[in-house]
Amino acid sequence: MWAASCLASCCAACACDACRTVVSGISRRSARIAYCGLFAFSLVVAWILREVAAPLMESIPWINHFEHTPSREWFETDAVLRVSLGNFLFFTILAILMIGVKTQKDPRDSMHHGGWMMKIICWCLLVIFMFFLPNEIISFYETISKFGSGMFLLVQVVLLLDFVHGWNDKWVGFDEKFWYVALFVVSLVCYVATFAFSGVLFHFFTPSGQDCGLNVFFITMTLILAFIFAIIALHPAVNGSILPASVISLYCTYLCYSALASEPRDYECNGLHKHSKAVSTGTLTLGLLTTVLSVVYSAVRAGSSATVLSPPSSPRAGKPLLPLDAKEEEEKEKAKPVTYSYAFFHLIFSLASMYSAMLLTGWSTSVGESGKLVDVGWPSVWVRIVTSWATALLYIWSLVAPILFPERDF
Repeated sequence: MWAASCLASCCAACACDACRTVVSGISRRSARIAYCGLFAFSLVVAWILREVAAPLMESIPWINHFEHTPSREWFETDAVLRVSLGNFLFFTILAILMIGVKTQKDPRDSMHHGGWMMKIICWCLLVIFMFFLPNEIISFYETISKFGSGMFLLVQVVLLLDFVHGWNDKWVGFDEKFWYVALFVVSLVCYVATFAFSGVLFHFFTPSGQDCGLNVFFITMTLILAFIFAIIALHPAVNGSILPASVISLYCTYLCYSALASEPRDYECNGLHKHSKAVSTGTLTLGLLTTVLSVVYSAVRAGSSATVLSPPSSPRAGKPLLPLDAKEEEEKEKAKPVTYSYAFFHLIFSLASMYSAMLLTGWSTSVGESGKLVDVGWPSVWVRIVTSWATALLYIWSLVAPILFPERDF
């Protein structure tokens, strides 16, 4: 017994030392990756608790205070939402604290890049504290998460537009026949996938013998938008390209599918209700992967504003003829402006926390008073449809804005 106790103490000490070593090794450049890792870890925790925490939560009196014990699925949803709320508060607090940080001389710059042991402890305490909150607060958070998820989808659109335009400019910049052919092939594949996907949507969501005018409208509108994208992008007056148009068309079709798949299972036009379990697993995996990639891309992209070729007045322009004093050199280093907005950076993670919760719960709604679980429904449908239309408007605006306002830099 004494030997086992000593062994356990040694293992715990080694684990603490390892954690301390990892945390202390997080530098200024790797801080963004560390935040992405913490966010990914929160997804894993939420996923695990969704699978195993239901029996434990049933025995917690302030959570299971109903006359009749809710279903297991209700407790799974509640566990995910509580982890998500803790994650949301953690990043929201950081976003508020980082408002107005302009230079690395600001003390909050060190807070953003350092103090990781304290951050991890605070994150753990926040998540644990969420399991002591009443169900009504969790239900309210779930309601606003639907709208926060829509905002995150819009952020995804902006990131997607930025990525696709950069991709197109890079290939066109090579000015070689091979890259032009590659651009055409990728665009063709995206359009074929868009029209094939639309055919699948017509098959599953407009069954014969049912009045499915709304679903027909959603799918048809998505196809019309795809044609509009191509027409505007190829217009001689517009400095557009077919690659961004094809990728945005495919993304809008995916959003249309997500919206239609979110229709209630008892809705006669939802042809996937018989295969809901298999489809939800695939949709969940794809959605979580997209979320993690979007957050990682935003984290990396956020730091890309630092110029490589700096003007002569820049601190990067060159070394002085005479060596600076150590203190002066340190002050000069701290006076550098920050390369991205820390507040916006953390805001992205806050919105992503809401969106990941909706994905893990299938956009379900748990009602705190009754303990009933309402299946995915029309609010989720309209959030995704409106996001699809907003995507179309943003892309069209990115094409026509330089023509409408030629004096402005877009």
